[in-house]
Amino acid sequence: QVQLVESGGGLVQAGGFLRLSCTASRSAFSIMSMGWYRQAPGKQRELVATITSRGNTNYADSVKGRFTISRDYAKNTVYLQMNSLKPEDTAVYYCNAGLRSAVYWGQGTQVTVSS
Repeated sequence: QVQLVESGGGLVQAGGFLRLSCTASRSAFSIMSMGWYRQAPGKQRELVATITSRGNTNYADSVKGRFTISRDYAKNTVYLQMNSLKPEDTAVYYCNAGLRSAVYWGQGTQVTVSS
């Protein structure tokens, strides 16, 4: 079992920035793929960014050039640096971890961008 604890959400004005953190409970963090997803009201959950155990990254087109995903193996933590935020980035952001055939989710953290 893997527990994921997220932090860093909040309210920010358009053009501002936030950094989300997600800490995993297991030392197997180094072999887990990690990701961030988001879900806006009335919409399906969508991929934001992923990072493999080797550090290869992938981004949704809507956040390329503005968001950066990274991971700290010593702290079992994955980050999502979000710059140039837009009102359409408003959503609950969820951390995701994949370990072998299992998938785990965090509880979500609210990000609200005001215009």
